[in-house]
Amino acid sequence: MAERMVLVGVVGAPQGVRGEVRLKSYTGEPGDIGTYGPLSDEDGRRSFAIQSLRVLKGDMLVVRIAGIDDRDAAAALTNTRLFIPRERLPPPATDEFYHIDLIGLSAEAEDGIVLGRVRGLHNHGAGDILEIVPVAGGETLLVPFTLAFVPVVDFAAGRLVVARGALLPEEEGDATVEDR
Repeated sequence: MAERMVLVGVVGAPQGVRGEVRLKSYTGEPGDIGTYGPLSDEDGRRSFAIQSLRVLKGDMLVVRIAGIDDRDAAAALTNTRLFIPRERLPPPATDEFYHIDLIGLSAEAEDGIVLGRVRGLHNHGAGDILEIVPVAGGETLLVPFTLAFVPVVDFAAGRLVVARGALLPEEEGDATVEDR
């Protein structure tokens, strides 16, 4: 099985003329990005070692990357997405999950009927939403990722359970909204 890679940051514009870059960190604590060891680009061909970092504001850092010594070299890295292997991340706290661990899980109804597979987890400001690709085809299912709608996440069994009522009535095979 291929190594699962986790996006932990994106290189922004150069900061000054000595090779530093801005870096948007996606780690829980922005400065932790410097503690995970070498970072790689998306295809794993290039490796980047953070030599120093400081917080600019919020999740934006200013970092010095080994081997990047001038503004031109720093500018060439703009928009480079930085990854680490999943195994380097600490275990999540109870009732917390890494997105990458949820992707690929089987999504099942409470009665055990397989609804599909988790393709992604999105947050557009109102909370996390699971994107589930149905096994029978059709439109993607979007389910709020809360305890009320997804009461069970079972990594050992490779599944999660979607509560009855989390889906639209017509998706569940119930009467349509007009019939109620």
